[in-house]
Amino acid sequence: MSAAVGDAEQPAVRRPSGVTVRFDDAEPLTVVLVRHGVTEMTVAGAFSGSGEPGPSLTAAGRVQAAQAADLVHRIGRTAWTDLPRASAVVASPIVRTQETAAAVGRRLGVPVRTDARFAEIHFGDYEGLRFPEVEEREPGWLRRFYQGGDVAAPGGESLAGVGERVWDGLRALRDEGTGRTVAVVTHAMAVRAAVGRAFGSPPAQWTKIRITPASVTILRLWPDDETEVTVVGCPPDL
Repeated sequence: MSAAVGDAEQPAVRRPSGVTVRFDDAEPLTVVLVRHGVTEMTVAGAFSGSGEPGPSLTAAGRVQAAQAADLVHRIGRTAWTDLPRASAVVASPIVRTQETAAAVGRRLGVPVRTDARFAEIHFGDYEGLRFPEVEEREPGWLRRFYQGGDVAAPGGESLAGVGERVWDGLRALRDEGTGRTVAVVTHAMAVRAAVGRAFGSPPAQWTKIRITPASVTILRLWPDDETEVTVVGCPPDL
C-alpha cells in the first residue's frame, strides 16, 4: 500500500486477514446459526415445518446437539479465535430446536430465549408429507417451490416470507447490541434464508446452500447493514 494513502482510508489492521474489509472500527453482531439435530422426520425425508410442534430429537440427534454445543463453546476459544465467545442463546419454539438449544445453553451456562421469528418454514397442507406424496398431490409443485422462492404450499409460507421474518429477528438481535456473539438455534430453511439475505441473493438461490443437521453457520451483521458470511454448514464434529 502506498504511503500516500491516509490513515482514514485504511482498513483497521487489527482485523485478521481474509475477513470483510472495513474502514472503521465498528463492531458487528456475530450470529452462530445452529440447525437442530436429526428427528424421525429428518430421517424419513418428510416436510417438518412450523405447523407442528414436534417431533423430538432421536438418540442420534441428541448426540449431534451435544456436539454442536461443544463447537459453539469453542468459538472464540479454539475455533474462530478472532470472534467473541457466545454469551446468549435464542431458539425457535419448535420442540427439536428447544432440545438442541438446551444442550447449547447448558454448555455455555446461559438461559435459552425463544423467538418465533426463527421457526422453520410453514409447509401448510404438505406438513408431514414425503416428496413422492407431495408430487402425487400437486405435480410440479416441488420444482416450483425449490426453484422459485415465492411459492408456498396451501396454507403455508414461501421462502421469501421466511427470509423476511428471519432477517427481522437477526436485525433485532443486532440492535440489542453488537460486539458480542449470539447462538441462534433454528432450522435448515431459516439458515438458508439468513445466508441468502446476507449475500443479497434471491430466494430462488437459497435452497442451493447445504445445511446439514446440527451444522453451524456464522454470520456477522454491522449497524450499517454490512454483512459477512463467515462459515456455512460446518459439521458439529469438526
